Amino acid sequence: MAQEVCSLKARLEEKEKEIVDLKNKLAQLEKSHASVLELQDKVTPLSPLTAKPALSNEDIMRYSRQLLLPELGVKGQLNLSGASVLIVGCGGLGCPLAQYLAAAGVGRLGLLDYDEVELSNLHRQVLHGEENQGQAKALSAARAVKRLNSTVECIPYHLQLSPENALQLIQQYDIVADCSDNVPTRYLVNDACVLSGKPLVSASALRMEGQQLTVYNYCGGPCYRCLYPLPPPPETVTNCSDGGVLGVAVPGIMGCFQALEVLKIASGQGCILYQQLLMFDAQGFRFRPIRLRPKQADCAVCGESPSVTQLIDYEAFCGSAATDKCRKLNLLSKDQRITVQDYKSVVDNSGLHILLDVRPLVEVNICHLPFSLNIPLSSLEQRKSEDIQLLQQRIVQLKQQMAGDCQPPVYVICKLGNDSQKAVQVLEKMSGSELDSITVKDVCGGLMAWAMKIDPRFPQY
Repeated sequence: MAQEVCSLKARLEEKEKEIVDLKNKLAQLEKSHASVLELQDKVTPLSPLTAKPALSNEDIMRYSRQLLLPELGVKGQLNLSGASVLIVGCGGLGCPLAQYLAAAGVGRLGLLDYDEVELSNLHRQVLHGEENQGQAKALSAARAVKRLNSTVECIPYHLQLSPENALQLIQQYDIVADCSDNVPTRYLVNDACVLSGKPLVSASALRMEGQQLTVYNYCGGPCYRCLYPLPPPPETVTNCSDGGVLGVAVPGIMGCFQALEVLKIASGQGCILYQQLLMFDAQGFRFRPIRLRPKQADCAVCGESPSVTQLIDYEAFCGSAATDKCRKLNLLSKDQRITVQDYKSVVDNSGLHILLDVRPLVEVNICHLPFSLNIPLSSLEQRKSEDIQLLQQRIVQLKQQMAGDCQPPVYVICKLGNDSQKAVQVLEKMSGSELDSITVKDVCGGLMAWAMKIDPRFPQY
């Protein structure tokens, strides 16, 4: 009898220990889940990170493979656990960057993005899944990071970075990683980092090229404005929505390189890119380091007599919106444009005309209107003879079908209505000289407006 009682007591003690362990795990999960759900829509003060005096047994097991590296070791790992990094943009670059920083044990990650997850993001933005469509990217990324490493503090910011909040936010982090995809944000983040004395790890990705991976404002090196005092003309800037990008080849690799530089700085190793810029050609698999010119004494923000001593209106400075979405150009007057609804009426009424699709052939192969003629904008701008002759033949044929001495109407279409406006300007200059006289109009909003407003079965890309 006594032996049975002792056995039951021992089993009860084991169960009680199991219950305590389960309660601790539940509390940890609830705490982790609660912190992720706190999506921030404004900048609030953060409490300082508590420095770890030593690594726990769990830390040693989790980070054992990198602890064995002499370049990192215990000291470097403790430095990582006490470091905070702000990631501006949770897209193609920000996702692999956040993933590897969390895996390596960075203490605090600020994840900032003002966008929601879309289906077209998923081929490259690897922290998001199909079930996250419509969800704030910052929240989706934070949840994925917490699943990977619950010990990392994640703060998701669903807000637009602006001159009003950038300094307050950036001053609370040790390192900033710029993963944005627009020029105004690049200048804003750079200037805020210079004014706050924070290193900036920057990269960009487009098509099959990794562009401008470097570290600004670090160890006496140059800032972004030292290299680019003035922004490029808005019409010359291309983003992923316009030009495309291969997820693994460019943002995936460049985001990992950003993570590498952040980890070297955060762990105390320093970095080698603070006066170099790394270019990556994915098609030819070539890396090319470029030596940067040093910090410029006449730089407007980090120079000896800076003219930019506070944040300015960067959209006005750059002449474009601070958004990763495709920009909308307004190059034409109202009478040079036609809505998709009005163009649909032309088609329905069998109006004689030419529909000129000025997208590249690779986009035409994705989808096109069957009655369109494809001549890329680049061919028009370069006056390629075979394409100009083809268009002239179609104009002559149309004139023969029309009564009287009318100018044949040419409607120009592209994906979003930007390149088509440029094409209208080119064609108007050619009309009456290189081509027979024509009337030219741009179809507002392009094929994506056609898909949304006229034919929902038409593919969107």
